[in-house]
Amino acid sequence: MKELIKKLSDMRGISGFEYRINEEIKKLFEPYADEVYIDDMGNVTAVKKCGKQNAKKVLLEAHADEIGLMVKDIDERGFITIVNVGGVDPRILPSSEVIVHAKRDIKGVIGAKPPHLQAGGEADKSSKITDMAVDTGLSADEVKKLVSIGDSITLSQSSGELLSGQLSGKSLDDRASIAALVTVLKNLERFELDVDVYAVAAVKEEVGGFGAMTAAYRINPDIAIAVDVCHGVTPDNSYSAYELGCGAVVTCGPNIHPKIFDRLMDTAREYNIKTEIDVDGGNTGTDAWVMQVVRSGIPTGLLSIPLKYMHTSVETVAVSDVKAVCDLLTFFVQKLDADMEEWLCL
Repeated sequence: MKELIKKLSDMRGISGFEYRINEEIKKLFEPYADEVYIDDMGNVTAVKKCGKQNAKKVLLEAHADEIGLMVKDIDERGFITIVNVGGVDPRILPSSEVIVHAKRDIKGVIGAKPPHLQAGGEADKSSKITDMAVDTGLSADEVKKLVSIGDSITLSQSSGELLSGQLSGKSLDDRASIAALVTVLKNLERFELDVDVYAVAAVKEEVGGFGAMTAAYRINPDIAIAVDVCHGVTPDNSYSAYELGCGAVVTCGPNIHPKIFDRLMDTAREYNIKTEIDVDGGNTGTDAWVMQVVRSGIPTGLLSIPLKYMHTSVETVAVSDVKAVCDLLTFFVQKLDADMEEWLCL
């Protein structure tokens, strides 16, 4: 599990550029699925059939994209100006190392003005992305030969291990959840299933959830479970946050079908899986929000992995929480049968 999470974290595919990594993700699913395909949007879908006629369909979804940057322009000195893709916090960018995915990958830095050169009060002002640039060390002519307007840029941080079974790196939102989906398909090989399982690594969540929306429309499942991250407790925040190591976080609220929430909690109690409950009164900010209203409506649930320092290059998760999500999803799916419509009725 640990190495799988790290492998996924180190892949480089921001929203709209998931084609850079979708073949790699496809290969991770292939040993545990009857079929794996990449659709027109770039979603990777792994299908595990139960072999029974008129079987119900269960969609398990996590998003493959990450936040990042794009090349906006190249100035006469070879500095690359940038725009954000997704919810990039400008405060994390000065002094960051990046990779420009051009004709070949190019290392660069986003420099910061030294304190010695700052005018009075300048140090107290927040930097704007429009005022930043990537320095590759190349001349303007060399940059323009290799780099095109619109090329993607990722933070160059690689994954690493902390103490207490925690991992840190970029894009653990939401690649840790894709690691969970791969593991669930592997776990389900031990069981005879009564449902067909569709595991989707969806694109473009960070810019609107369009991948999950189109994948859910194509599959038209009977139920859907999104797997994403939620906020972990940090020194500066404990509100609506969960301690790493608490297990799987199960959401309830108007975005969530109440019977799916109940069934997830019953499964957790039956198999002694650690959980916490997230009460969310509106938009969960996940792909569960868009999948719920596809076609005539899809009964939807949401499981989350606590994550510290979201949308930075040092996102941090506990491997035990990812395993708790895997166990809960595995037993939830394994116990589903043909009476799904009956117990879903409100």
